[in-house]
Amino acid sequence: MLDGRRILVTGVLDRHSIAFATAARAQELGAEVLLTGFGRTKRMTERAAGQLPAAAEVLELDVNSAADVERVRAAIETRWGALDGLLHAVAYAPPDALGGGFLDTPAESAAIAYQTSAFSLKALVAGLLPLLDAAGAGAPGAGCAGAGAAVVGLDFDASVAWPSYDWMGVAKAALEAISRYLARELGSRGIRVNLVSAGPVETLAASAVPGFSQLAQVWSRTAPLAWDVEDPTPVADAACFLLSPLARAITGEIVHVDGGYHAIGCPSPAATDAVSQIAVPVPSVPSTPPTASPAPAERALSSPAYRMKEHPPLQGAGR
Repeated sequence: MLDGRRILVTGVLDRHSIAFATAARAQELGAEVLLTGFGRTKRMTERAAGQLPAAAEVLELDVNSAADVERVRAAIETRWGALDGLLHAVAYAPPDALGGGFLDTPAESAAIAYQTSAFSLKALVAGLLPLLDAAGAGAPGAGCAGAGAAVVGLDFDASVAWPSYDWMGVAKAALEAISRYLARELGSRGIRVNLVSAGPVETLAASAVPGFSQLAQVWSRTAPLAWDVEDPTPVADAACFLLSPLARAITGEIVHVDGGYHAIGCPSPAATDAVSQIAVPVPSVPSTPPTASPAPAERALSSPAYRMKEHPPLQGAGR
């Protein structure tokens, strides 16, 4: 399904993440894979890269750095000359943008959540566009012929408001809008852009969201197909499908891989007790970012909540 496809996977923190599961599945399906890592957590990514079916190289990438994006573009151009697929699995919100204090979140924290979790999709796609074009020779309709590139982002249903998710939920709504506009802009070049809206998976990033375990319990009890919070592979399989020529006529879409939870109006009676137990404690990390000089993305690294950096907590891989 992915034979010969060249795919860049962002957001791998460890082998429990959705991004890792997607990279592993892509390799099993015949793809060549490169990973990206950032700052001090790059060592974690490198360890995870060695646990893939085939060891993968890890490129340094801060998605908020235009210089880093350009270096990644140059490295891929030297190695492959083109890029057939991109998985966007990166998100971050400062501690004071999560946990139930929605009305108290300062504009600066909301802006950081937006830039890292949503605008970064546009920044990556724009920075890597020459490589994505090269995958299908930039020909109109190349995607319908199966030759065009594909971009897939990891999402968490932003059509409703979730406990504790706060400004990350707002950032996810922006991500969904950005993916639609990118699909509109890039369709004529044969480049597809889609999102996978995943159910909650127990990962490093998820542990940064207050009340995650309670929400996961409700989800597992309510989803029509049930939901295994320890298994990221259904999400990975859907991502690989969207990265493949089998999805050649799909763009601007949000595919829900959540056991059907998104289609249910309210929790079942059996889940009611668990719903009432969802807590929204204030994060036990500083509510204001340091005043030192590091850029927002670097400040994020100093916080325990950086574990969310891989992508939204309630969603995916390492959370």
